[in-house]
Amino acid sequence: GPACGGGCRFCGSSSLKWACVLSSGSCEGNSVERKIYIPLNKTAPCVRLLNATHQIGCQSSISGDTGVIHVVEKEEDLNWVLADGPHPPYMILLDGNLFNRKVMQQLKGTSRVSGLAVSIAKPNPPQGFSPGLKCPNDGFGVYSKDYGPQYAHCNRTVWNPVGSGLSYEDFDFPIFLLEDANETQVIKQCYQDHNVPTDGSGPEYPLCAMQLFSHMHAVTSTVTCMRRNSIQNTFSINPETVCDPLLDYNVWSTLHPINSSEKVDPKKEFIMVATRIDSHSFFWNIAPGAESAVSSFVTHLAAAEALHKASDVHLLQRNIMFTFFQGETFDYIGSSRMVYDMEKDKFPLRLENIHSFVELNQVALRNGSILWMHTDPVSRLNATVEPQVSESSLYNSSVGANVTLQEVGFSQSLPPSSFQRFLRARHIPGVVLTDHQASFQNRYYQSMYDTPENIRMQYPEGLSPEETLEYVTDTAKSLAEVATVVARALYRLAGGANDTSAIQADPKTITQMLYGFLIKMNNSWFQSIIKPDLKGILGDDVPQHYVAVSSPVNTTYLVQYVLANLTGTVVNLTKEECLNPEKTPNAEKEMYDYAWVQGSLDPNSTSRVPYCVRSTVRLSKALSPAFELREWGSTEYSTWTESRWKEIRARIFLVASKELEVSLHFAWCLSSESSLFLTVTPIQ
Repeated sequence: GPACGGGCRFCGSSSLKWACVLSSGSCEGNSVERKIYIPLNKTAPCVRLLNATHQIGCQSSISGDTGVIHVVEKEEDLNWVLADGPHPPYMILLDGNLFNRKVMQQLKGTSRVSGLAVSIAKPNPPQGFSPGLKCPNDGFGVYSKDYGPQYAHCNRTVWNPVGSGLSYEDFDFPIFLLEDANETQVIKQCYQDHNVPTDGSGPEYPLCAMQLFSHMHAVTSTVTCMRRNSIQNTFSINPETVCDPLLDYNVWSTLHPINSSEKVDPKKEFIMVATRIDSHSFFWNIAPGAESAVSSFVTHLAAAEALHKASDVHLLQRNIMFTFFQGETFDYIGSSRMVYDMEKDKFPLRLENIHSFVELNQVALRNGSILWMHTDPVSRLNATVEPQVSESSLYNSSVGANVTLQEVGFSQSLPPSSFQRFLRARHIPGVVLTDHQASFQNRYYQSMYDTPENIRMQYPEGLSPEETLEYVTDTAKSLAEVATVVARALYRLAGGANDTSAIQADPKTITQMLYGFLIKMNNSWFQSIIKPDLKGILGDDVPQHYVAVSSPVNTTYLVQYVLANLTGTVVNLTKEECLNPEKTPNAEKEMYDYAWVQGSLDPNSTSRVPYCVRSTVRLSKALSPAFELREWGSTEYSTWTESRWKEIRARIFLVASKELEVSLHFAWCLSSESSLFLTVTPIQ
């Protein structure tokens, strides 16, 4: 949502201009005494998401919520907020270790709490923390009352046992994450100076207060908000959209080029390799996803590079499609859309072209050398599926690599995976590779703690950014072993008959990808492989792997250009030829994508040496079919939307008196320009 800032800037519709003037004088504002506000600039809000039946997340009231700050570092501190404190409502500064379901349920049931600021626990909570569901994407995979009912709703295996479901609750007060330890300290200092109870009695004025703004426009469900959007678009000259579908793009490429504007020959067989590239947490746009997404898509990218380098790859009888799905966290947005497009002949491949399916799921937390192979127990009963899965080339591919492949028992269902969406449509032989036999190894699934530390990325002290980018971590070496096994297996599955020992994933490539996707995207390698007009996507932060509503997000672009860099070819074209391949002889635009990229810095100057990359990398829509079909109440497809908002901000200030704190009096007065001024005054 576009921000509409504080102070006296005008916000909202043109017919009703509000100006927010904070004064402690009369309605005319003759004795305006400006409050001293300290803005909190490094925060992340919890925002509202909606699906076919529910709204989840958080919001403030329309004018923001205010309360006296109370620091809660142990459960006993809650008594002051919930019962004893004389100055409700309270804004709680909550220690990250207490941000759990038990505490949140207590806060949900009281009017004495006006909001919450959560500090990040350091180190990560040892007991684990996942605000996701115990059974992720339940109801949208393959298992149902009609297909393997004994496996539906995670009956046999609870995949995410530490999942509290907090991300899927609805809170009627604002909750913000404090990302900066310095700002957290400023709030604590203000609390120490003014708000600490003395001998069990309330502190004296002035008191330190906090104000959080995160009012959401959408309510109830996707059905309600999309209908409201539709009515606005039909009848209003200035339609106001209240929610937007979660959407982005899938990234895909093929080992051998195919004509992207035509249908592939039905007799042509493809092995589909898949991973998700998105993650999520309780807070908006905070989705590090180190284990839940990055470890697997980085391994996938490295396997694609290793295969493309194989000398006899052009002789393989089957093609291989490398696929990176967006929005999978939210009921399989990307994979369900690709299946839908294949069924409707809106994609070059049809489902019938898929010979087999290999998916990389969470793979960074292997126990020793073990990598687990999950298959679907229901489709394996089918005589044609069984041999292709059981005689899989995977076993042979692990010989000589530090990877021990083990098959999960036949009585266990597939874990949450994109493969499930393909199985819903067709019995395809396939395997999902993970580091967990049953429940996830990842104790921070879909949380702000699924960070580089979670996948044991460690660097020596004192390295420069460039040295850190190049330093090969143990994590990178471990993932390179997995990528090597996957690449060799794909070579065999595609019909390769030669020795595979030369097919080797590069740990250096993986270490650079992990650094770029998890630590610092604005690095020399990422700068060199993207188009000049995209350099603005490389912020100083980590890319956030949340699918969002404006697309493509930086993760999608980066996966696209990393894939092109690792699997494409540098071609001798001028900038003009590269940007206009349709005018370039022999460019075969339907077969290839061309990108004019920035290139590395010339060692002797500040200029770059750009070049043209030819690859088979493409983007395809990752928007749920529910929105194409206008079936906003669908149970077949994802229906997730994100509410819009006007402003998100947080600040602290001192409250001078009881009167000002108890009731901020809203006095309306007409200015000479016939605009409405909203004045906040103490009741005398």
